[in-house]
Amino acid sequence: MEASMSLEEVVQQISNLAQKEGEAPRKKQVKKSNPELMRNALYYFPNWDAAIESSQQT
Repeated sequence: MEASMSLEEVVQQISNLAQKEGEAPRKKQVKKSNPELMRNALYYFPNWDAAIESSQQT
């Protein structure tokens, strides 16, 4: 599997979702509404929680 987004794009999109929703985006919700983001996040990170944590550090 290859990523179609860069690591920076993934982190930025997760960060944008969190700001928009006022909380960390939920895995099921993102998997349904933006499967490409989920696939790319899991390409770069071992799990969704690690992707969320990384996006909150920036």
